[in-house]
Amino acid sequence: MRKHYLDNLRTIMILLLFPVHTFMIWNNYGTKFYVWAGENKLLSSLIIIVNPWIMAVLFVIAGMCARYSLEKRSVKEFLKERFSKLIIPFVSGILLLVPIQTLYARKFFFGYNGNILNNYEYFFTHFTDLSGNDGCFTPGHLWFILFLFIISLLALLIIRYIPYEKVSAKLEKVNIIGIISLFVPIWLMSYIGAFGVYSLGRYFTLYLLGYYIFTNEKITDKIVKNKKLILELFCLFQLTLVIVYYNFSYYGDIFVNFVGWLGTLSCIIIGKLYLNKESKITNYFNKASFPIYILHLPVLVIIGYYSLIMIDNIVLQICMIIFGSFIVTILVYEIIKKIPILKKMIGVR
Repeated sequence: MRKHYLDNLRTIMILLLFPVHTFMIWNNYGTKFYVWAGENKLLSSLIIIVNPWIMAVLFVIAGMCARYSLEKRSVKEFLKERFSKLIIPFVSGILLLVPIQTLYARKFFFGYNGNILNNYEYFFTHFTDLSGNDGCFTPGHLWFILFLFIISLLALLIIRYIPYEKVSAKLEKVNIIGIISLFVPIWLMSYIGAFGVYSLGRYFTLYLLGYYIFTNEKITDKIVKNKKLILELFCLFQLTLVIVYYNFSYYGDIFVNFVGWLGTLSCIIIGKLYLNKESKITNYFNKASFPIYILHLPVLVIIGYYSLIMIDNIVLQICMIIFGSFIVTILVYEIIKKIPILKKMIGVR
């Protein structure tokens, strides 16, 4: 039986990226975005509301889906599906989409007036910190797809030698405090394979937790049973994190990983209780969410560029960027899914 709450949670996480990446245009994190309107402490603090757990939830869901997929597919079939769904869109996105983001970064920060072909040459021949806001090479938001492919391969090695049944049976005996305490290995692993704010080790751990823990109904039922404790802790520490950041610009890693884990548990609880349903809208976004992820950032950067130039009011700028980029992304998706070769390139199912 399909677990619709996983599809719906994935969709919500991806749609949240529209406001998150919009607010990044005003971030005060010390790293400018592709277009940047100056520091705004309030908007930067709003990002902190979702930043600790938004990608964590996506990697946990990926781990859960990997187990369900491997129940129906051989390892060879799984690898073929991963390559088709992840590597082809990743390469296509690097070739066709991400250079557009850096083009507008060069236009915004350096007044670049050259053509797009010259920008492509610059993009593939200049390497700095991989942020992309200087117009140089970057994987952009497609880092998620690359990480997911690498983690999928690495996880197969673990899965092969550590059977699901053995691990899951032991974890069934762990009480809710023990489950909450799993943020510790997530935090420790975050130092492994760290690339700026992205950690291969952290997301690898979350993927495995998705595979071994959240696919066990006894464990997830235990988490749901303790929903009051988890949700109250999450709200308390999430609010504390935002207040501390707003007042002191503190974003400590152990605290962030704790809040991120509580947020992940909370999302699973909310998903199981309220999101395990389907409709025409949820079915649409179930198919569209992955292509939307791939397409949304170049669209958002372009609209952000022109909004900052043409609109003076920050509220109108924010509304234009969020809603404008969402609508245009959907329109682009609708066009692309009617073109077979482009459809495959961005992973349309």
